[in-house]
Amino acid sequence: MKKAMSLSLRANEKIYINGAILKFPHKVTLEILNDATFLLETHVIQPEQTTTPLRQIYFVIQTMLIDPGSASMTKLLFERMLTSTAGSFEDAEVLGGLNHIDKLVAEDRFYEALKQLRGLFSVEAGILASSGQALEPKVSDMPPEMAMPTMHSAPTVLAPRAA
Repeated sequence: MKKAMSLSLRANEKIYINGAILKFPHKVTLEILNDATFLLETHVIQPEQTTTPLRQIYFVIQTMLIDPGSASMTKLLFERMLTSTAGSFEDAEVLGGLNHIDKLVAEDRFYEALKQLRGLFSVEAGILASSGQALEPKVSDMPPEMAMPTMHSAPTVLAPRAA
């Protein structure tokens, strides 16, 4: 067992622990005494924030972490999106990061994959702003077999964005 971890939450801040959503009406400090998968509300992105290829991948990994029951189905979408996204980048830092993220997801280390991906957002922003090197794959442009599978318990799904 790892060392206990303390997390301080503001009033009404949400935390996702092992698929459960917890919210406390007052400021609280939680101490996690054993291994648990968690995600702080500040690290959760909404579907409308999936405006770039890496943010779309982030959302899919986030779904695996928040809804562990659908992780195996969602991994299929992740694999397809990762392949498509990697094919649209030439940047060695992004490609190396995606390779590492792929390994982390294969090992069910979703939190670490999200952390690695957040670190690539600024690199991606620079690429998109300066060279147009990466084209943004849209869910609406994907063939039907790449679309998000129906998840019975997922609170949100990837939705096509307006062009």
